[in-house]
Amino acid sequence: MPSITPETEFYWLSGADGRLRIQQCRSCAALNHPPQPVCRYCRGDSMSAGVVSGFATLIGFTVNHRFAVPGLPAPYVVAQVALEEDSRVRLTTNAVECDPDDLELGQRMEVVFHQAGTVWIPLFRPARPGSPPAALPADPIEPSAIREHVRPMATREKFEDKVAITGIGRSRIGRRLMADPLALTLEACRAAVEDAGLRLEDIDGLCTYPGSGNLGPFTEGGVTAVESALGLHPTWHNGGAETFGPGGSVIAAMLAVAGGLARHVLCFRTVWESTYAELLRAGSIAPSGGITDPWLTPFGAISAAHLLAQTAQRHFHRYGTDRETLGWIALNQRANAALDPSAIYRDPLTMDDYLSARPVTTPFGLYDCDVPCDGAVAVVVSARETAADLAKPPVFVEAVGTQIIERLEWDQSTLTHEPQVLGQAAHLWTRTTLRPDDVDVAELYDGFTFNCLSWIEALGFCGIGEAKDFLRGGKNIARDGLLPLNTHGGQLSHGRTHGMGLIHEAVAQLRGQAGERQIPDARVAVVSSGGLTPSGVMLLRADR
Repeated sequence: MPSITPETEFYWLSGADGRLRIQQCRSCAALNHPPQPVCRYCRGDSMSAGVVSGFATLIGFTVNHRFAVPGLPAPYVVAQVALEEDSRVRLTTNAVECDPDDLELGQRMEVVFHQAGTVWIPLFRPARPGSPPAALPADPIEPSAIREHVRPMATREKFEDKVAITGIGRSRIGRRLMADPLALTLEACRAAVEDAGLRLEDIDGLCTYPGSGNLGPFTEGGVTAVESALGLHPTWHNGGAETFGPGGSVIAAMLAVAGGLARHVLCFRTVWESTYAELLRAGSIAPSGGITDPWLTPFGAISAAHLLAQTAQRHFHRYGTDRETLGWIALNQRANAALDPSAIYRDPLTMDDYLSARPVTTPFGLYDCDVPCDGAVAVVVSARETAADLAKPPVFVEAVGTQIIERLEWDQSTLTHEPQVLGQAAHLWTRTTLRPDDVDVAELYDGFTFNCLSWIEALGFCGIGEAKDFLRGGKNIARDGLLPLNTHGGQLSHGRTHGMGLIHEAVAQLRGQAGERQIPDARVAVVSSGGLTPSGVMLLRADR
């Protein structure tokens, strides 16, 4: 249950008199949610609690089958509603007093409060069963108009021109390796430094995501742990989650190198989810990390899957996409993984296998979700003038896309695409004269199949809403297709290395070192990292 603070008690105690309250600006009367000290729209700082009708439009729902929450046994319905007074205000909630099969997007819903101790949880039920659904509200910025909000380049000089990727390395990757996560990190780091033809003493920068903290299976301890283990003396270091996605450490390192703070920055990313889960089951460790957003967790929305499933559902509703559309992504990744000995899942996958797999949270099934694993990936970013003297062909950086345009809160952001994808993709193309047709290989973040679909449309490989036709049959994204996609199997089959594995594969392809899965004469690669949280995307090129 959420903690009651002076700033939020008006919301969580609303049910005492049965009237829903939303923060309201005294200056412009706009409703703001979640509550903030200032108004998002006029930036006034005089805020109050405004009473609203309690009626809303159902704009998303997913039936959770996989995740268990204390006091909320599966299956249960996580839903999103948009208030009738202002559709920009969206509440994550549970749909109650209804059969999930009878729910329709656009339904009118009404609030009903559930008391849990001192907290009143606002849930929603159908207000008028049998009434025709309304149209879904529009995004504040339509996906096709995102590019109009991209800021122009601050200077003609590009930091991308001053850097190169000179080394890549990877540890063992697998399920339940029962290995120390720091040991995996050091395996990857040493491999990357050796690949670049450098010594550890040459490394003068360290950069990672997400760093240290109570992050359970998503870190080895950050820069502190690696510096302590290797005895390095970096002139620059950085670690944190509020960067350009899980692979954002690489972009941060580029900025440090271009700014003259370091010449060779070692970037690393480690996950040990599979071992962590095994230790948790054995009672050897205590749980940590996870989504703890007070506006989501009371309703059992504890996974990114719960938010993205509803976004996928809206894409289905608006553009006619369906589960088979997503299935072609899963099948493509599995076919590519079959050619990579390091991939976790390499067995053939059919559309029947995909469609009949056990549900996770509708419309996602088992094969829509990436594979938790243990492993580490490292990348060396160097000053461009040093690259010619190093061991392997350098990979140059053509452009990056990092601008935040959409709202960051998961349930307040873009309706039909993964949040933090459209803005960054639009930003990328303003920093280069290259265009989507110039891309030879795409390594696009696929924590879920729908992430990948969102990046394909956002980057312009097909139009907004055209993924169903582009992906039909899987030919366009196959290794011999228009857009070879996630050539090592992606996170859906190779393993969830949180974005850095995609960078590793892009560099291998551009060097011509990808073995059986090599795309002939690959010279330009696009690689994306994340979504939902601030994300980033890079356009890389070979000098071959």
